[in-house]
Amino acid sequence: MGVTSITQEFLCPIAPARMFKALIIDSKNLIPRLLPQFIASVDVTQGDGGAGSIEQVNFTEASHFRYVKHRIDELDQDNFVCKYTMIEGDALGDKLDSIAYEVKFEAASDGSSICKMTSKYNTIGEFEVKEEEIISGKNSAMGIYKVVEAYLLENPHVYS
Repeated sequence: MGVTSITQEFLCPIAPARMFKALIIDSKNLIPRLLPQFIASVDVTQGDGGAGSIEQVNFTEASHFRYVKHRIDELDQDNFVCKYTMIEGDALGDKLDSIAYEVKFEAASDGSSICKMTSKYNTIGEFEVKEEEIISGKNSAMGIYKVVEAYLLENPHVYS
């Protein structure tokens, strides 16, 4: 099995606690509400939403995919860190075994945050993930992130 890893870091005008609550803790409620054209629902199919839980993201017909399942590997609400792994779904195709993610929000000096995201693509056999596939996944994740960020900027009382 091969592993391709990518890390990205960017600034966010929202405090770490608010971004973490919205994007991680309450994503099952917020994301389908903000992106109903793409996300039909996010359902916890096993566990209580914490470490060890399984979440299934169900997409609408407008998406290229039907669903994906994520296993929550670590949820550290004090340090704003979430580690989760995509373990099932048509987004993995026939070349990927899983994709492991780590998302961390750190406080910046002005009250905003620094978001650090790492993705590890675990392939089946010796398959190598193409750069355009990584860019596509990265752009999709950034799109969701930016929608949540915009929502929080427009609604400063939410998740505060």
